[in-house]
Amino acid sequence: MTEEMLNKLNPMQKQAVITTDGPLLLLAGAGSGKTRVLTHRIAYLIDNGVRPWNILAITFTNKAAKEMKERVSALCEEGKDVWVSTFHSTCVRILRRDIDKLGYTNQFTIYDTSDSERLMKNIYKAYNINDKVYPVKGVLAEIGRQKDRLVTPREYMISVEKDFRMKKVGELYQIYQDQLKQNNALDFDDLIFKTVMLFRGFPEVLEKYQDRFKYIMVDEYQDTNASQYQLIKLLAGKYGNLCAVGDDDQSIYGWRGADIRNILDFEKDFRNTQVIKLEQNYRSTQNILDSANTVIRNNNARKAKSLWTDRESGEKITVFRAESDRAEAAFAAKTIIDGHDAGKSYADYAVLYRNNAISRVFEEAFVSAGIPYRLLGGTRFYDRLEIKDMLAYLRFIANPNDMISFSRIVNVPKRGIGDSTVEKFINYCMETETPVMTALSMPEMIPDIKSRAKSLYDFYLLINELSSPELTEDVAGLIKAVLYKTGYNAALVAENTDESLGRLENIEELVSKAAEFTESASGQTGLAGFLEEVALVADVDSMEDGENAVVLMTLHSSKGLEFDTVFLAAFEDGIFPGYRAMQSEVLTAMEEERRLCYVGITRAKRKLYITLAKSRMQFGQTQYNKESRFLRELPKELLDIKQTGAAAKASGAVQRPAPAKQSYVPQTRYSTKPVNNYNMPAPKEFTLNYGVGDKVKHLKFGIGTVKDITPAGADFEVTVEFMAGTKKLPAKIANLKKI
Repeated sequence: MTEEMLNKLNPMQKQAVITTDGPLLLLAGAGSGKTRVLTHRIAYLIDNGVRPWNILAITFTNKAAKEMKERVSALCEEGKDVWVSTFHSTCVRILRRDIDKLGYTNQFTIYDTSDSERLMKNIYKAYNINDKVYPVKGVLAEIGRQKDRLVTPREYMISVEKDFRMKKVGELYQIYQDQLKQNNALDFDDLIFKTVMLFRGFPEVLEKYQDRFKYIMVDEYQDTNASQYQLIKLLAGKYGNLCAVGDDDQSIYGWRGADIRNILDFEKDFRNTQVIKLEQNYRSTQNILDSANTVIRNNNARKAKSLWTDRESGEKITVFRAESDRAEAAFAAKTIIDGHDAGKSYADYAVLYRNNAISRVFEEAFVSAGIPYRLLGGTRFYDRLEIKDMLAYLRFIANPNDMISFSRIVNVPKRGIGDSTVEKFINYCMETETPVMTALSMPEMIPDIKSRAKSLYDFYLLINELSSPELTEDVAGLIKAVLYKTGYNAALVAENTDESLGRLENIEELVSKAAEFTESASGQTGLAGFLEEVALVADVDSMEDGENAVVLMTLHSSKGLEFDTVFLAAFEDGIFPGYRAMQSEVLTAMEEERRLCYVGITRAKRKLYITLAKSRMQFGQTQYNKESRFLRELPKELLDIKQTGAAAKASGAVQRPAPAKQSYVPQTRYSTKPVNNYNMPAPKEFTLNYGVGDKVKHLKFGIGTVKDITPAGADFEVTVEFMAGTKKLPAKIANLKKI
């Protein structure tokens, strides 16, 4: 890399690029050019004699990995040989080569959430488990948490030995893992879990990859969980050349296992760490940055830093207090229309919110105003029925042990093979540990399904025909063969509806995707490579550049993105921050909400709107929320407050009107009585011996965590999160016991 290229970086960026040996913590604030630093750092290493295949760069999304790879390749030709991928993609590549040591074949299938649920339901049927006592989703969530913590089924059962209910979950965990192995399949949580187990169990394999990856860079380090942390610590254990890039102020995934301590304690975990801060922002105006800096300084668990820019101060933050949620959405719609009429693109705008339910009124307002929008977080392309059917065929062709894919497609389109026959067939395979294709080749040997033996054998012949090497190397051609040879195309054509024809168009799009993959694939090619790429795609990866539409998305989904103009919607206590964080006695809950606010503010490049409503329809009820406490943390001199109606007369917090002024909403099965528990007195002569955050035990639901306690007349309403789901219980009747 030339000195001229290095001189185009600011001093801190340049220092980060040339600091190559030993552990480095790069604290990269929002919009500080961290991707530029990482790509230049890789190019600098290569220019200074490091072989490109000795460098590993890990990102959190496929989109970010693709962008980084392209930028590195543009800086130096050898950049194409650097491993740039996500955690999960990295682990898949390792497992494809060495998973045989764990008793799998390298053609393993990767199960998504619906596949895991189907497998668990099969286990429930086989073992006569009551899904009301042990909800499938709850059990799978607990299993996922344990895998993220690198806890095996045996270790888990030992830890809960005295709890009958949780011990049963441990048994289901073990059976589930056994069935995954029989299917030669891994679920998403297994990818990192199994890689760490591989490294721990086979030191020679670990050393091979330590020698391969002498220089490691991890982006978004603040979002790593326990298993990701251990994976990186193992890989970097020999040479210690680890560059962790992240921003503790943007750690917003604690609810799914991310541990902010990984970045806060980095210097303790890795001796002689050098710390470099990237604080110059290239995205936002100074007013936006000052607002973000002021809010985040209220957090205690953070490393001191302050974003700044050499750009203009910019406009103040507009705060709009609307009479209702519909008026709030109408304000956003009018602002966007006015901006578009003035020459701006719809794609310049984004509406961000704390939870998906907020999007509905904005969608309705945009439809009425004729504003094109894109809802990120809707049904993914790969989650559509016809696409999952096609992929299930491909997966079963690639991995004939995959009972879940088999059960999905064996009667799609209909072949006269009913659910009862499929259940008996699967039970036979599970009980006798017979591979699916072996059982299909001799279905007459299976008790009780002889009348359907011919249909099963015909399906066996069909799969054999589709499994020819010529087809599996040409994925686009294979999808077409599946579409026509199975009769799927004929069934949709015969249906002859707009929906069925639309489903055919979606399959055509899948064919196009497969053709593009074959042309551009740089890693594993063929059917296995295509299925791997599809399995690891994330929702945000599907966001196409250049689409002229307003983006509607959650704040969590927005991290890593930027927009000219941002609306932070429903900026109200109880929504943002949510009630759980407000009621929690654990400081970290509110601090994570504040970090989410920081992320939202720093998505805006030029203009930020913060909107809230005096009244809002939620769960069929008109509710009145106070303005968000985060709004009160913003510097008042940077706010331009706009209000409508009666609210314009008030200064400060939104005022809640008397209940008599509530409007009736017809045709709803919910009560229209407003929820207002703010000043309700606590029940007299009745106290609780537990509080928010405590563990309690219920006779029916087992052990749970108290999330909220609300006075309710002569009683308290206690919200508890059990494995079976969240329950609202009257305290006197529930008889909860603190543990």
